[in-house]
Amino acid sequence: MEQVSLNDGTVIPQLGLGVWQVDHAVTADVVGWAIEAGYRLIDTAQGYANEEGVGAAIRQASVPRAELYITSKLRNSAHRRDAALKAFDETMKKLDIEQIDLFLIHWPLPAQDHYVEAWKTLIELKDSGRIKSIGVSNFNQVHLERIVAETGVVPVVNQIELHPRFQQRDKRAFHAMNNIRIESWSPLGSGRLLSDPAIAAVAEKHGKSVAQTIIRWHLQQGLIVIPKSVHKDRIVANFDVWDFDLDAQDMSSIEALDSNGGRVGPDPATAAFLF
Repeated sequence: MEQVSLNDGTVIPQLGLGVWQVDHAVTADVVGWAIEAGYRLIDTAQGYANEEGVGAAIRQASVPRAELYITSKLRNSAHRRDAALKAFDETMKKLDIEQIDLFLIHWPLPAQDHYVEAWKTLIELKDSGRIKSIGVSNFNQVHLERIVAETGVVPVVNQIELHPRFQQRDKRAFHAMNNIRIESWSPLGSGRLLSDPAIAAVAEKHGKSVAQTIIRWHLQQGLIVIPKSVHKDRIVANFDVWDFDLDAQDMSSIEALDSNGGRVGPDPATAAFLF
């Protein structure tokens, strides 16, 4: 397992399991399969309604809690300080852990304009020792610049939609300059890339699946990647990506798939939904 260094001196596993849209009834099993397969990073959120399942998997795991890296995210309706503190307490109760490794603001909701207050609350929780590292999700450059300007604290990661048809290359230089690591959500394009002929050709060349090839593409760019599956065989296969390398031609072929219309999720500049 490769580790990625963060700007606060900690490290995060580069490949993890995302549990967005995983039903709470099967979450403990799904996360348990992932841990057995070698995953150590598990990414959940208050809005996923499955933190309790992740907590159950942590308690049942065959590896110590210290070897697991747990991420959750603040719900959109809890950006004000008191609401954020209450929501965080609920997360920690559901996960049943004393300290969380990484906690993120899920969306900036610029129209609501409370994300700076939310960021200050995360800083407060980190300073109290309840969170090891803090970051954000779905933040554009303007949102990142504002929270840093008003607090002096730089997020360790920004989790954003990123996959071969939506590569977000316009954001890469700013993140690198500020030592903010990019974490890719929907790394397989919500499944829409699994039948792509260009990636299939690269996958066949290496004797790997399309999903494994895309995950490898993320890893070789230094991105943190959190593919999701509820199928044990796919969870195991998605972790079997450490024994091959994509060459320059492979990377170029996949890079050529980038598209202005490739986004599958909401636009952070206009997203205003509450949960």
